[in-house]
Amino acid sequence: MTLALETTDLKVQLQLADGWFTVCDLSTLVPGRGIAALLPDGRQVAVFRDRSDRLFAVDNIDPFTGAAVLSRGLTGSHLGRPFVASPLLKQRFDLADGQCLDDASVRVAVYEVRAR
Repeated sequence: MTLALETTDLKVQLQLADGWFTVCDLSTLVPGRGIAALLPDGRQVAVFRDRSDRLFAVDNIDPFTGAAVLSRGLTGSHLGRPFVASPLLKQRFDLADGQCLDDASVRVAVYEVRAR
């Protein structure tokens, strides 16, 4: 999703089974950094805004360690695929589809995200 530069009133929202859930103001998201959000059902989500103003959301739980740390990972891209690298064991997860770039048998859930 590409966004206009005006972000003062935009809210970041995730698509859940029962509708859209507001996470934060878009201005809260620093490009290249993530934040953690707690969903109503207790799950944690890592939300990212990349340097091209695209938004991504994945599970915050690192499947290799069980720790809720992906929101604190480093972002980058590999072969044009945006990823977050876990701050613990450094596995990279594609932000668009959740696939682990270092182990094809592992993935994290992704969420549809928008700014309104």
